[in-house]
Amino acid sequence: MTQSIVVSGPPAVGKTTVAKGLASEFGMEHLSGGDVLKEMAAEEGYEPSGDDWWDTKQGMQFLARREETPEFDKRLDERLAKLFESGGMVITSYTLPWLVRGGIKIWLDGSHTSSTKRMQSRDNMTPEEAYAVTKKRYDRNRVLYKNLYGFDFGGDMSVFDLVIDTDDLGAQQVISKATEMVRGLL
Repeated sequence: MTQSIVVSGPPAVGKTTVAKGLASEFGMEHLSGGDVLKEMAAEEGYEPSGDDWWDTKQGMQFLARREETPEFDKRLDERLAKLFESGGMVITSYTLPWLVRGGIKIWLDGSHTSSTKRMQSRDNMTPEEAYAVTKKRYDRNRVLYKNLYGFDFGGDMSVFDLVIDTDDLGAQQVISKATEMVRGLL
């Protein structure tokens, strides 16, 4: 059985791009924790569509509901953990690195400025909008996961096998760096 890989990091740091690159390189299946959470949001009557849905009014309302009702995140994390443990997956997830054993865990680090630039170009936002959204999502998720699981999202790097600073690197450079590092761990 091939071990799974989980890619985590702050909002708009490039997790999905890197995870897709790793999945392609190693012939593994890619799964976005955010996409599974969107499926759960749809089951609750929300209409999640597009990569930038999280940053919409409805996406923020769903985040507020998650803060009040942690069962969404617990159910999501249980689903992702089972898939991770089955092997052969590259999963993007904020929480999974702290919740599973084994596999390869990667943290993509990046400054808030860098994440803002990525979101601004990806989601066609003004710099001010992108900054506000990335900061709000990061800060609220930090509190949510601290309250839910007790870990310090973005602070506790002890669970990671690899930490890659994405500032001043293009997407392909980050993918190449991650691929080289993962190859050394497989």
